[in-house]
Amino acid sequence: MECLQVWTAGLMTTLAFFIVTTHESGLPRVVAQRLDDVDGVKKESHVVLTRQKREWQWNFLYVEEEKPAPVPYKIGQLKSSKKDSTMNFEIEGEGANSIFTVDRGGDLFVTTSLDREKKASYNLTARMYDKDNNLVEDAGHFVIHVTDINDNSPVFSQTYNGYITERSKIGTFVTKVTATDADDPSTANGVLKYSLAKGGDVSAFSISETTGEISCKVNTLDRESRSQYTVVVKAQDLRGLASGTTATTSVTITITDANDNTPSFRKPKYEMKVPENHKLNEVIDTLVVDDRDELKNKRPVFRILKEEYNKVFGIQLDSNKNGNLVLKQALDYEKTQRYTFTVQVKEDLEFPADNLNTAITSAQVTVEVTDVDEPPVFSETVYTFKVQEEHIVDQIGTIKASDPDRANKSIRYSIEEEGCPISVHPIKGQLSTVRRLDRELQATHVFHVKAREEPDGLESVVRVHIDVLDYNDHEPELDDVDAFVCENDTTNTVIGTLKANDEDDQPATFTFSLASPSSNFSIKDFGNSSAVILVKQGPFSVDDPKEYSVDVRISDGGQPVKTSVTKLAIKSCRCDAGRITKYCKPGARRMGVSFHALIAILLCIITILVIVILFAVRKRYQKDTLASMKNSGEIHEQLVTYDEEGGGEMDTNGYDVSILSSACQDGSLLRHSDHHAHPSLYAMVQKSHQRPQAPACKGDMAAMIEVKKDEADHDRDGFPYDTLHIYGYEGPESLAGSLSSLESSSSGSNLDYDFLNDWGPRFKALAELYGVDSSDYYHQY
Repeated sequence: MECLQVWTAGLMTTLAFFIVTTHESGLPRVVAQRLDDVDGVKKESHVVLTRQKREWQWNFLYVEEEKPAPVPYKIGQLKSSKKDSTMNFEIEGEGANSIFTVDRGGDLFVTTSLDREKKASYNLTARMYDKDNNLVEDAGHFVIHVTDINDNSPVFSQTYNGYITERSKIGTFVTKVTATDADDPSTANGVLKYSLAKGGDVSAFSISETTGEISCKVNTLDRESRSQYTVVVKAQDLRGLASGTTATTSVTITITDANDNTPSFRKPKYEMKVPENHKLNEVIDTLVVDDRDELKNKRPVFRILKEEYNKVFGIQLDSNKNGNLVLKQALDYEKTQRYTFTVQVKEDLEFPADNLNTAITSAQVTVEVTDVDEPPVFSETVYTFKVQEEHIVDQIGTIKASDPDRANKSIRYSIEEEGCPISVHPIKGQLSTVRRLDRELQATHVFHVKAREEPDGLESVVRVHIDVLDYNDHEPELDDVDAFVCENDTTNTVIGTLKANDEDDQPATFTFSLASPSSNFSIKDFGNSSAVILVKQGPFSVDDPKEYSVDVRISDGGQPVKTSVTKLAIKSCRCDAGRITKYCKPGARRMGVSFHALIAILLCIITILVIVILFAVRKRYQKDTLASMKNSGEIHEQLVTYDEEGGGEMDTNGYDVSILSSACQDGSLLRHSDHHAHPSLYAMVQKSHQRPQAPACKGDMAAMIEVKKDEADHDRDGFPYDTLHIYGYEGPESLAGSLSSLESSSSGSNLDYDFLNDWGPRFKALAELYGVDSSDYYHQY
């Protein structure tokens, strides 16, 4: 009923106006006219200058949404001051001739039901024609509005959750809910009112009727008592009238924790045992405390009431905010066997504690120390001593360790590092040097001394630093000097500046002087570790073959004093008036050799000598090995396979194999007992005497090998037998017989080599080879 009244009032208001659309210069204009103004045209004397005005007359048009339209129903009429019975109307625009139609009389009709939530207004255009279809009135624009009805309910588009801290003040904001209504928000249909329904927890929270903000209305929320609430929010349109539609949603409100509970010990007394060798900063036991607050708000603070025990023990928080009792100072059973103290816990709270009267805030702790066999304890954690370099020191310092137990066992000392230049007395712990130390090679020696209880007891290790102090043990060395003398230099002319350096750390004051008198030069020392070379007497010439040099003695002024002498070569040069050299005679610049260079040269010489000795020993070893092999009677000559093929009958000119069968013809081929040198077997090859070949005998191969061994032993200048392409022997044991043509030379051939003597000097050696008398060859060994 109220909606209808609102709609009627709006309609009556709009009926009080209408729109007159005119045309000027082709552009439309809207003006307000009274309904009784009928004559809107002013006639002019000249038609050409006539100004025509559009005479459309109508009100704003309204259509109620969701109104059924089984048949089209009229919603208004198009009017014009020029309208007569012969005029026709046409409309164009949104929904023209489909949703909206017009008849010849200008009445507008709606043909279907409209939904304002889909489209709230329609823009259309109207034209008027005469009976001859001539345009009388041009386009007139008008709007059809769709009026709203309460046909939509409120909607909550999401679920809501709220959070509030316990003990919050009254009015503290929790969350905000929002509902939507598709109806026209300018009417009561779209105006919503929020409230809390009775189905939820309404005792602690309230909601704004217009904004939907939920707030707390009490200050006694306690998470430990109740951590969650659920409220039901109702949204109703028509400003909450009973006839309005409603929607509800549940809102879950979580109470978050605040630090409003004090921690409490789980028990009033704690007893624990700990060995005396318990490591520092390690946990002994845990003092568990309970706190009703969440872990993030659990902030206990522990304190040991006995001040002297705070140096021995400490309390640290673990991951669960409990107190871990840790050891801060080493325990000693021999001194203290029991510790008893009180631990207090407290906490800075945001609100007054709920459990202040029930919490246990103090606990008694008893720590009992148990005895263990402990390793030796050194008097210091790190030992540092100083030793003068280049000295043998019998007593550098003393390492002291003791057995902390009541047994008080004896201690034995040793150094862990092998090759350490420092030694330690096994009983007294005194340190001494094994060899002289060189600070320039190693300035600090670091090693570890082990102390062990006797016998075979526990061990401890301590680190020892030995700082090597500098000793003036290096001779000064002359810096490079570019000294030259000009032909025209006069007396007291400076020809070079002298400076020196020293590898020692001690501050040195170098002095310079001549080691041997010089007739041409002198040295002037300034007393500040520098000097100059002066011309004493000339003249000088680059054409003079004489080489100039001075022996410079340098002293470092240390303790003890170290001196060195260096021969400094001085070049002879031809210079201009400003002592700018134009030509210098080549010569040695410096002839001295440093100590390190001498050491390097000496090492090279020693290395070469060692290599020569190793080669000599190896050669001697090879000779001894060869002699032992020969004495053993083993054959070490290599066996070579020859794949040469015989040359047929022509081979008889190159080889005489008759000697190979001599062992069977003349008896056994044995080594001569006198061991005198005999002609080589190949030097005794003779011409064939046409004697028949004796059959092979057994063992002739062994005899042949013995002959070859004897030749190899006595004729060291000859080639090894296995390197010559020689048919030394052909075995006769084969049942198939020999296929070689060499055999024919000793059986059937009548060869005479005397003709070789007639061939000249070139064949003399060959003639002598084959001309040996047979009586010298065939004999018994």
